[in-house]
Amino acid sequence: MFRDWFKKDEKNNSRDIPDGLWIKCPQCSQIIYSKDWNENYKVCIKCGYHDQLTAWERIDLLIDYGTFKEIYKNVAPVDILGFTDTKPYTQRLKEAQEATGLKDSILAGQGEVNGIPIYIMVIDFRFIGGSMGSVVGEKVVRVVERAIVDKFPVVSVIASGGARMQEGLFSLYQMAKTSAAIGRLSKAKIPYINILTHPSTAGVLASFGSLGDVIIAEPGALIGFTGPRVIEQTIKQKLPEGFQKSEFLLEHGMIDMVVERKKLKSVLYSILNHLWRKVW
Repeated sequence: MFRDWFKKDEKNNSRDIPDGLWIKCPQCSQIIYSKDWNENYKVCIKCGYHDQLTAWERIDLLIDYGTFKEIYKNVAPVDILGFTDTKPYTQRLKEAQEATGLKDSILAGQGEVNGIPIYIMVIDFRFIGGSMGSVVGEKVVRVVERAIVDKFPVVSVIASGGARMQEGLFSLYQMAKTSAAIGRLSKAKIPYINILTHPSTAGVLASFGSLGDVIIAEPGALIGFTGPRVIEQTIKQKLPEGFQKSEFLLEHGMIDMVVERKKLKSVLYSILNHLWRKVW
């Protein structure tokens, strides 16, 4: 009755289906053909769930093909504290670098959005939870300084769990350092745009991650300084439904718009065109 394709393999007792052919949506458990999943930018066709993208996938999504040039590629972290938790920090860094192909959690470069030149900074959550250490702070400052000289707008794409505990106070210093840099960018009257993705939290959100002239968020993203469970335990109150989700924050004025992933580039271009093109 059934074809051999559906028969169970006698050795591993599993159906003979190639690995990676199907994806299960993390939110609604819909089974989606991998090709459709990737062509839809890792957004569920059933419930609209926006899965995480890598830093390079973000570049492909937002930047014109062939225009991106990575900068400060060789700026790398060091274990200044000799920190060890369940494993040495040096080992965590090595594992993250091998897994992502990045030196640290932030990818920075210059590219174009429908012909408009910009500088862009993208945080990759795969690298120790997109955490901010000294390298993130240093790259943000260097990008800002370069943008002021070149008079190019700056875009940041956030996906972070916050400051990197393995660097102690050195990671917390980056909050003030990056905020001061964005202040100089504002003083130079150069546009700065934030794109908040899931999750955008803690020290990154509390610094350069929420200082944009325009703040965009993807649907359903968790955005906030700390998680709702911690807040509820602290204040001993039940939080509203959907607290810290993009849509709730839009309704309460913390962000300017919620934009579906497939529309992000066109919306970003419209903003840049309005704020900057006539100047550029």
